[in-house]
Amino acid sequence: MKTENLLFVTGKLAEKSLDKVLRQIQANSKTPQFKYRIEQIGVSVAALMTPELIAKRLKNIGNAKKMILPGLCQGDLSLLHRQYGIPAERGPDDLKDLPQYFGQQGMAPDLSQHSVDIFAEIVDAPDLSLDAILAKAEQYKAQGANVIDLGCLPNRPFNHLVDAIQLLKSHGFKVSVDSIQPDELLLAGNAGADYLLSLTEKTIWIAGEVEATPILIPAKPGNIASLYRSIEHCLTRNKPFIADAILDPIHFGLADSIVRYHKLRKKYPDIQIMMGVGNLTELTDADTTGINAMLFGLISELNINAVLATSVSPHAVNAIAEADAARRIMYRAKQDNRLPRGYSNRLLGLHDRKPFSYNKSEIEEIASQIKDPSFRIMVSEAGVHVFNRSGHQLDIDPFAFYAHLGVEQDASHAFYLGVELGRAQIAWQLKKRYVQDEELAWGVNLMTDKQEKKKHREASLAQKKLKNK
Repeated sequence: MKTENLLFVTGKLAEKSLDKVLRQIQANSKTPQFKYRIEQIGVSVAALMTPELIAKRLKNIGNAKKMILPGLCQGDLSLLHRQYGIPAERGPDDLKDLPQYFGQQGMAPDLSQHSVDIFAEIVDAPDLSLDAILAKAEQYKAQGANVIDLGCLPNRPFNHLVDAIQLLKSHGFKVSVDSIQPDELLLAGNAGADYLLSLTEKTIWIAGEVEATPILIPAKPGNIASLYRSIEHCLTRNKPFIADAILDPIHFGLADSIVRYHKLRKKYPDIQIMMGVGNLTELTDADTTGINAMLFGLISELNINAVLATSVSPHAVNAIAEADAARRIMYRAKQDNRLPRGYSNRLLGLHDRKPFSYNKSEIEEIASQIKDPSFRIMVSEAGVHVFNRSGHQLDIDPFAFYAHLGVEQDASHAFYLGVELGRAQIAWQLKKRYVQDEELAWGVNLMTDKQEKKKHREASLAQKKLKNK
């Protein structure tokens, strides 16, 4: 088979990643399907290029026999065909889909690495039994935590602090203790805590008394000069530390606190820095997936090394798992010099990037070919489609279908269709991907038992066959 010469036109941000993917495609193919050359035309984001811009900037196509453009490139491609004399076509929307585009199996991005440690705080540790503390620690570890932080409470005795530290250490956990009481911090350090939160220039002396790594904070809110003094104290004594400029909630200094982190990193490019993300995830009535995505984008750009995360409010129940997903996605995107798109759906809870695989016309064509009585359910931008050999229905309300399905005497089948149609309606409303017999994807949120659903459907179909005999 003759090898085809292809020209890939792209932008600055995607050039290296595109070359990497194309090299992997060639390496995974026993017989290379094509030879290629990449032409980067000086646009930062490939999706923003147009045929007119390409025609203006692309001077040489070499020996290429076909031109491949980013899938999101808008405009009339015939202009390029006329100018260069070769076919021009759009590739997939995301270059990560190029293996599928060329008929190969898709390559899942490597999200095994990250550069941020998650400190997961048990905020009510003094009120919990040792067994409850251990159970909470195991839960946070399963969600991605690297360090378990025991939060002490003001004017609340933590009589089993030493026992809690030693219990967690015996189970292989790294432990930090968060307190404003010097006596508790000293006790924690002597009991084997790995980190102490949070020391100021007034309590920095504690760092010299114990082996634990101190987390340094300003002596007063916003007083970054005092944080600098604590940092210098540790640097001159070669004492390992982590500095935290303190992230403030919205309308209580958020913008200024981000500036402090920027200044801190610029002044000390090589130190370890922590950011406490709970002041945004816990104190903002918004889905925490998006908040974590934005925060970890900042964390990635500022090379922040650790976060203190909490999971207290019911709406932040998965905040630690989201932090784990966000740190991996941002790390990979940074390594690839790409936008953080197309790496994972774990932070896409409410919506999907590509919700509708088929349009109305395509589904109508599929429906026209069905010759059996089994119902198919699909979703397009137009609404929910239900069809079998008896006909094709389209609506946005599941109740509108019932009178036409003919399942009044089949409770099991009616139940199954009700569940699926309800799920399809949600997918249409939220612009999510719907696949019949599959759960809707909710990112890091837990899924239900697929086996129970499968068993119910099988029972429904068996009952229907029995009635038809």
